[in-house]
Amino acid sequence: MKLLGLIGYPLSHSFSKKYFSQKFENEGLASDWQYELFPIGTIAKFPELLKSHPELVGLNVTIPYKEDVMRYVTELHPTAQEVGAVNCIKFEGEKLIGFNTDYYGFQKSLLGLLDGEHDKRTLQALILGTGGSSKAVAYALKGLDIPYKYVSRSASKGALSYDEVSKDILSTHHLIINTTPLGMTPHTEGCPPINFEHIGEQHFLYDLVYNPEVTTFLNKGIQKGTKTKSGLDMLYFQAEKGWDIWNSLEF
Repeated sequence: MKLLGLIGYPLSHSFSKKYFSQKFENEGLASDWQYELFPIGTIAKFPELLKSHPELVGLNVTIPYKEDVMRYVTELHPTAQEVGAVNCIKFEGEKLIGFNTDYYGFQKSLLGLLDGEHDKRTLQALILGTGGSSKAVAYALKGLDIPYKYVSRSASKGALSYDEVSKDILSTHHLIINTTPLGMTPHTEGCPPINFEHIGEQHFLYDLVYNPEVTTFLNKGIQKGTKTKSGLDMLYFQAEKGWDIWNSLEF
């Protein structure tokens, strides 16, 4: 039996086990493959997890370990190196190779949201959050030549604070991407503190959170007439890319 899994904490929101278990059933692979959740409270428990599950051949990585896990892999795929975060690990003998498939999933899903409705040459974005997922989003936006600014709780050299996201900023930055866990089940009331009074039909709101599929962030946008998308498509795209990696198909 080949074992795959997901590390992160908490994992009560995750669809990964259901997704892969269903995939294995549908494709007649359930006798050979298994997918499990591994909620570890600290990344320091990662080596212990590996020792207790020698049958592991691959892992997905989610919040909050996409950056912390990098010090435990033995090799980084060039894209993961450039992104600065790992969400997929392939085991090759004694080697743990870190990949990033988030950027691919996000970019492909984002193109479905824009769908020719906006001239990407003039589109600018705000990335809400500065964690590992935000780095994959930034990498994908660079690939599409979409300029962006980070937004965080506190202003820094590389990020605006939420208080600095003014009417003028929102009038020129029409793509807003939430990469934080705010609004994720079970705390569905959470929402990034941007001023929705200055959001309208010209905006695109993308939420990497996929459980619930319509978050408070997206719902507030819908009420203002924006186009919205959850992270569910991104999950599917990055999951299938991970499957290719674990099966030594082209990345």
